[in-house]
Formats: sequence, structure tokens, C-alpha cells
Amino acid sequence: MKENKLIEMKNKVEALTRVSQHMINELAQIKDLAIGTLETIKNMPDYDEAIKKLKADVIEKSSKAEKAEPLEATSD
Repeated sequence: MKENKLIEMKNKVEALTRVSQHMINELAQIKDLAIGTLETIKNMPDYDEAIKKLKADVIEKSSKAEKAEPLEATSD
């Protein structure tokens, strides 16, 4: 390979490395924000009641999904 092609490839790899590192840093910030938000919500009044309601809703929706007819039976 020509030297300028190798230099170009090296620059591209370095640029990709910088972008990847930036994305990793952003992801860490988002994780910290999500954890902070969750901890704040946990301290709000009626948190336990809201969790119980969400669990009940999930159970209700999953039982409805189990009762639904499978796609294979409806496509015939």
C-alpha cells in the first residue's frame, strides 16, 4: 500500500476511536441520569402504589395476549 493510503486509514481509525470514546462517555452520562431519575422517583409519594398498579397492568396485558388467537390460525 502507498504511504498516503496508510496515513488516511490511520486517520480514519483515530477518528472512529474518538467517536467511539465520545459515545461511551455519553452513554455513561445517560446511565447516571437514568439512575438519578429513578432514585428521585422512588422518593416520591405513592411510588409503591404506582409500582403495584404497573405490575397489575402488565399481568393483565400478558393474560390477554395469551388468550389471543395465534397468527398461524388466523392466516388459514
